[in-house]
Amino acid sequence: MVRIRVLVVDDHRIFAESLAAALAAEPDVEVSAAGSGPAALRCLERAAGEGRRFDVLLVDADLGGQVPGTRPAVPVPVQRGGEEGLVDGISLVAGVRAAQPAVRIVVLAEKDDSRRAALALQAGASGWVAKDCSLSRLLTVIRGVLRDETHLPPALLTGVLRELTAARRHRTESERLVESLTPREQEVLRCMVAGLGRKAVAERLFLSPHTVRTHMQNVLGKLGVHSTLAAVALARRAGVGPAELAGDVVERGGQLA
Repeated sequence: MVRIRVLVVDDHRIFAESLAAALAAEPDVEVSAAGSGPAALRCLERAAGEGRRFDVLLVDADLGGQVPGTRPAVPVPVQRGGEEGLVDGISLVAGVRAAQPAVRIVVLAEKDDSRRAALALQAGASGWVAKDCSLSRLLTVIRGVLRDETHLPPALLTGVLRELTAARRHRTESERLVESLTPREQEVLRCMVAGLGRKAVAERLFLSPHTVRTHMQNVLGKLGVHSTLAAVALARRAGVGPAELAGDVVERGGQLA
């Protein structure tokens, strides 16, 4: 019998353990649980290293007590320094899809929300399911996403399609704005997306801090935004990735992290 390996990711221990136990009663399902985003990423890495990759992740939409969608979802590395609760559900989806694209992800939510469901799909989820759905429904979704199906509650379909259409329109506009930048300005923008401050950008691109300051001002002006944070959000909508960093030490806003 081919077993489906499922990882439940939820910081509400009682719920996670109850769900894991219910799923484990199925003869073809093998279940593990993680209580945070970083713990889930470590679990995935460990399983991959042992040649026992997970097939499906069930991720709490409200993981870490944060509201998904308040910031762009981007691939998230394993957190260091014991910061266990800092990865929200949608960001975890993006991180897992970037690290292990074969894993299928279903988001578990307390209530239906078209905007958040659309964000989950954009981040790479294959389904959005209510936490109080029946076990048979959840198993149907788990088996369905493994067949590359996308599962959403019928009541959300119209709203999600509307959100995805709007997001596509915003992405197209964001792409047009990014394309208006010179190659050097695009390099600077990628450094900004990576979280580099002015001094770090200058060192990386072998420019003076004054020149970098000018480039950053030009980037903000051409993108029509007034802050680095807004520029980074627009860049992410346009699909601009961060500059690759040689080391783990990154200057953020003049401070070392």
